[in-house]
Amino acid sequence: MAASLRCFLRTGRNAVSALRRREIHSSVPAAVQVTVRDALNQAMDEELERDERVFLLGEEVAQYDGAYKVSRGLWKKYGDKRIIDTPITEMGFAGIAVGSAMAGLRPICEFMTFNFSMQAIDQVINSAAKTYYMSAGLQSVPIVFRGPNGASAGVAAQHSQCFAAWYGHCPGLKVLSPWSSEDAKGLLKSAIRDDNPVVFLENELMYGVPFEMSEESQSKDFTIPIGKAKVERQGTHVTLVTHSRYVSHCLDAAVVLAKEGIECEVINLRTIRPLDVECIETSVMKTNHLVTVEGGWPQFGVGAEICARIMEGPAFNYLDAPATRVTGVDIPMPYAKILEDNSVPQIKDIIFSVKKTLNV
Repeated sequence: MAASLRCFLRTGRNAVSALRRREIHSSVPAAVQVTVRDALNQAMDEELERDERVFLLGEEVAQYDGAYKVSRGLWKKYGDKRIIDTPITEMGFAGIAVGSAMAGLRPICEFMTFNFSMQAIDQVINSAAKTYYMSAGLQSVPIVFRGPNGASAGVAAQHSQCFAAWYGHCPGLKVLSPWSSEDAKGLLKSAIRDDNPVVFLENELMYGVPFEMSEESQSKDFTIPIGKAKVERQGTHVTLVTHSRYVSHCLDAAVVLAKEGIECEVINLRTIRPLDVECIETSVMKTNHLVTVEGGWPQFGVGAEICARIMEGPAFNYLDAPATRVTGVDIPMPYAKILEDNSVPQIKDIIFSVKKTLNV
């Protein structure tokens, strides 16, 4: 003990700074800021490492690190056999991915945008979604189709569609739509491990947005169960049900409305199919009002399905006013910025619909 004390006094300032450094390195932060892009990258990296059957293929995913840099560093780490650049032929590489899933691999098929998945929709629906049923449960197709979905910015009509309702319509698929970094990581890991075909709808405008991730969500074992929504904000006056980027819009609208004495409960769907109807019903029974918010078109949309399910179920008798939908405008996306801004839901539109529903 005395020797240690003499050593400490001899080394003086250096010993103190060493102790401080040791304290800094040994402490683990409870939460860190992680972008959605990096959370998706972490999820794929961890699953590629965990299961040698997992591989990624798509346009620009390997040497270029992905069109949106979501697969950054994976080609250098796992090589050509696990991270595969494809030609610009969605029907072709989606078919290769589905076939490899039938043969026992677990592919992640990236579409540069889900608008391009229309080239491969026969593979997604007829080959992937229906095979388990048509084979009487003998042939599973464990595949993830992932990429950016919905409106971006300045890319006009052919590159701005939301496919949540398109794919949510089809039995045999699971359809996920993450919002935060925690959603992105936990849901993508669950999707890769699932034995069914999963459509994983990301949002280009969310890739660079940082979110706080808990210590638990930084674990390699962290997953989020498919089919479970999350209440992002508790409220008593109205239920806002939404997914993807519009969770942010709803939370921002809720902050504004709270200043006027209106408390909104905000539900992040996370999963489009299977839909967590129980979570929505529980909230509606509490708030007695419902507003759905989505970026897709109104006709036969996600909000339309939610309204129908509420009307058909026990929560209908608890509604004090008709449910209201906030959606994209029922037109192809214009190119001009001012028209584009008016074609997708804005925070002011959500506030207007809430006040209309509450008759204030």
